[in-house]
Amino acid sequence: MGLEGKVALITGGNSGIGRGIVHRFVDEGARVALVGRDERKGAAVAEEVKRRHGEGAFSLVDEVVRLFGGIDIVVNDAGVGARRAGVEADDGPGARWDKIRGPNLDAAYFVSAYALPFLKRAGAGAIVNISSTAALHGNWGLYCVAKAAIEGLTRSLAAEGAPHGIRANCVSPGWIATETDAAQSPSGSGSGQWEWPPSLLGRMGSPTEIAAAVLFLASEEASFITGQTLIVDGGLAVTDYSSMPLLKKAGANLFSGQL
Repeated sequence: MGLEGKVALITGGNSGIGRGIVHRFVDEGARVALVGRDERKGAAVAEEVKRRHGEGAFSLVDEVVRLFGGIDIVVNDAGVGARRAGVEADDGPGARWDKIRGPNLDAAYFVSAYALPFLKRAGAGAIVNISSTAALHGNWGLYCVAKAAIEGLTRSLAAEGAPHGIRANCVSPGWIATETDAAQSPSGSGSGQWEWPPSLLGRMGSPTEIAAAVLFLASEEASFITGQTLIVDGGLAVTDYSSMPLLKKAGANLFSGQL
């Protein structure tokens, strides 16, 4: 799934899932421009890439506009969750919506809208948006609304881009052991003594695993896939945790066999 000769713009590339995507894309031969709110973190990722791949493989944020002239791939990963949105108790509905919508939905829309003319000019391209399984659960409030909108935006971009050879898809991660999530998990490593397991596989996923899914959708291996959301959550979305007490007693009788 090589990306040799491709130019990729990755928002939110200075930490977490975005950082994992940056490294994977550079490993696959892409020239990467990353955009992030934290200049210090962005510079650190740039140095990591330079140490592994040399100066020519990576372009810093001040090169993004010039890179747009030959852009092939856009990955919209930038966003904030409930812990980083800066919502205060005395914020009104408008302020709350602005703080959640802006970084999660508006950023993806404007970056995609700005990039589309250049992708059209190239006659092909790929947009990959990062959603969240929070889109399936109302208990995540406005974050859930914004991420559901990201998936709707993806379908609209797929319809708009198809006549020009542009594909748009979405990756929806479950619990991923980013720097923040790993630090806040019970064991500090994304695994350990959870009250409920974070996936059917009993662990959190990794940024590397999300990066692999993004790479697939951005590559020619996914040339007939567009407008889709790929859930990468270790089976979390298909799990009914409220039934666990019952399944512990009678679960073996409900399945086709026993391993």
